[in-house]
Amino acid sequence: MRNKISVFLFTLFIILSQHLPAFAEEIDQAAEHAKQFGFWTLIPPLIAIILAFITKNVVLSLFIGVFSGAFLLQLTSYNVLGALFQGLLQVVQYILTSLADPWNAGIILQVLAIGGLIALVTKMGGARAVAESLAKKAKSPRSSQVITWLLGILVFFDDYANSLIVGPIMRPVTDKLRVSREKLSFIIDATAAPIAGIALVSTWIGYEVGLIKDAYSSIGQDVNAYGVFMDTIPFRFYNILLLVFVVATALFMREFGSMYQAERRARTTGKVLADTAKPMATDDKDVQPKEGIQLNIWNAIIPIGLLMILSFGGFYYNGYMAIMGGEDEAVKQLIQSSPLSFAAIRETFGSSDASVVLFQAALFASIVAMIMGIRKKIFTVSEAIETWINGMKSLLITGVILLLAWSLSSTMKELGTAKYLVGLLSDTLPAFALPAIIFIFGAIISFATGTSYGTMGILMPLTIPLAAALSSDPNFIIMSAGAVLTGAIFGDHVSPISDTTILSSMGAGSDHLDHVRTQLDYAIPIAILTIFLGYLPVGLGLSVWFTLPIGILGVILLVRFAGKPVEN
Repeated sequence: MRNKISVFLFTLFIILSQHLPAFAEEIDQAAEHAKQFGFWTLIPPLIAIILAFITKNVVLSLFIGVFSGAFLLQLTSYNVLGALFQGLLQVVQYILTSLADPWNAGIILQVLAIGGLIALVTKMGGARAVAESLAKKAKSPRSSQVITWLLGILVFFDDYANSLIVGPIMRPVTDKLRVSREKLSFIIDATAAPIAGIALVSTWIGYEVGLIKDAYSSIGQDVNAYGVFMDTIPFRFYNILLLVFVVATALFMREFGSMYQAERRARTTGKVLADTAKPMATDDKDVQPKEGIQLNIWNAIIPIGLLMILSFGGFYYNGYMAIMGGEDEAVKQLIQSSPLSFAAIRETFGSSDASVVLFQAALFASIVAMIMGIRKKIFTVSEAIETWINGMKSLLITGVILLLAWSLSSTMKELGTAKYLVGLLSDTLPAFALPAIIFIFGAIISFATGTSYGTMGILMPLTIPLAAALSSDPNFIIMSAGAVLTGAIFGDHVSPISDTTILSSMGAGSDHLDHVRTQLDYAIPIAILTIFLGYLPVGLGLSVWFTLPIGILGVILLVRFAGKPVEN
């Protein structure tokens, strides 16, 4: 097994070095650092994660994590004092590089713009009107959690949009019904990447399908990559079981672990946040609706609805322009001949730049919200702009955390952390265990690096050739590919340095570390069920249509018998 991995990596490196010299040099440098530093490549993420839980200060912990990695890299050229100084300079460079990246800049801008939009909607009384309207349907903690879950499913097209839209809408409702912010942020996080990763049309599609296509090409197979992606969906056990788990906890009104403590606190005392919590979004008095204004649900529906409609349209248009400016003539022909077909929508969504589209949509929706408020004489032009800016200011800490998280990711990429983990964890194993092992690999790498995309990019080119070498069964390759995609999402889901985890905390107005801690208690048991009721049985040859219902039953039994009832 180890020899197969070595041969494949060597072959892959030769191919890349012929066609992509710069990328090959980057890979070679990361591999060299991984070999040089060994275990020390794990120090930056370990420091960031451990310090975050000890100090309860995410910004400080991430900064020290980035600095520790930069210090290690500088030790190769300087003495200790010189490395300390150069390491500090390198941290600044990492932050500047992260901010200069168009994708990262787009994400920060969309976070700030959506924060400004939510502030405008709140100032106009739209958020309170929605809360009061939903409160008529969500009359209990149970129904409010189910409605939050349904909204999360509806915003399936992008995980960032999910976190930033669902949280602010449902937060007043769940607060009123004494649902903890920890539980709200968990539901948001559980319906963000897990649903976007398996949705038939989403901003994830292009990347996932592209990885599958390239990996199959490396073993000489020309396949319908989207068809393979669809075939992996039943094997995405963690995503499916987690979605079932959210509904089960809501319907049974049972919780366990630290989430039980959080829910019991909220239900019995009305404290939706712990006394020591530092929420990532605050209820700013400057953006609360003015006294005496008439509450109107359309003050929320129009701006938020416009945000979603423009996002959909923007994904199509942005992807369309990217495809037409590319070299894939077959896809161009498809778009031109059937522009509104499912295949065309799938291709355009997959090729779009989600960060830019969401920022543009949020900016336009904000302008519309300002015009609405000014026409209704709720605020003046200057008050509208001030409200929008105040909404953005409340989310500046989120932008800082995202920048540091991306900087930490860059540090680990340069150190070769992921490559060290792959080499460390790769060992001789029976064929049936490959999907389960791949799921665990993906989880560890994604947790340590805080990126599901990066983990997929590392493991998919390795997994499909290995699966093909171990078994000629096409289903075995498909389930192994599904394990890559699912393991990456699980690790990203529970990582405190993941951007989606951070945005879920922000959207729910939760303390970030409280969200991570309570979510871990739920995600790990689901991951265990994923391995023992999912990947190991299908690896042994059982049908996925037998194992998946068994896994769902296992989730229901877990909630029913491990969970404790929470008072209404």
